[in-house]
Amino acid sequence: MVDAGTAQFLADHGLEWVSDSDNAAELLAEAGGRLCYMSFGKGRKSNREYLGNIIASGHGSVLEHAVWNFIFSGVSRSFTHELIRHRAGFGYSQLSQRYVNAANSQFVEPDVIANDPEAHRIWVESIRNSLDSYRKLVRALRGRFADVESRTLRRKMARQAARSVLPNATETKIFVTANARALRHFIELRGNEHAEPEIRRVATKVLAIMQEEAPNLFGDYQLQSLPDGTSQAVTEHRKV
Repeated sequence: MVDAGTAQFLADHGLEWVSDSDNAAELLAEAGGRLCYMSFGKGRKSNREYLGNIIASGHGSVLEHAVWNFIFSGVSRSFTHELIRHRAGFGYSQLSQRYVNAANSQFVEPDVIANDPEAHRIWVESIRNSLDSYRKLVRALRGRFADVESRTLRRKMARQAARSVLPNATETKIFVTANARALRHFIELRGNEHAEPEIRRVATKVLAIMQEEAPNLFGDYQLQSLPDGTSQAVTEHRKV
């Protein structure tokens, strides 16, 4: 399946190309790779074979043409602090604590705390205190900014200061855009056993999605079970 623009390019150069894949992401990566060497024509490798060779040889730039969008919800701000360190090939839009009232926020509890009764008690108490302090600060600061004409601006000014007492465990939502190469890098770093458990769970879930979405781009990964009951992602082809 070739789009009109690609078909015109091929015709202009006296070339023919038919891929055996109907997966848009896999087609983009294959087309990008074939253009580099003008290696179109009959008798060429299948999409799976071609992309397998691309990945094995480390020609990762052609993977950057395929892009996906995700919404991560029910994650902590601790998670997003780590996530947004991934800049190349990623774009982010996160829930604003300045514009959105956090008075009824949810919180993400680490498993190691949730599984320890005393640690859980301490955590819950801390969360309640933080949330109570946030609510009190918002009320107090609204009075402080009473002379600000805009009601929306008053709320924003109060919330942006009051949020300073909210913990990293505060639940957030984030819209993420990333290309295939960037996603592979994310999966390798954050799907590793040495990564923080929350981001490792997300990374392995992303891998499961991508193996459904574009198996020829992510099929070289496997999940290995870890002693804590979670999994890590492994591949022979790192840093593509």
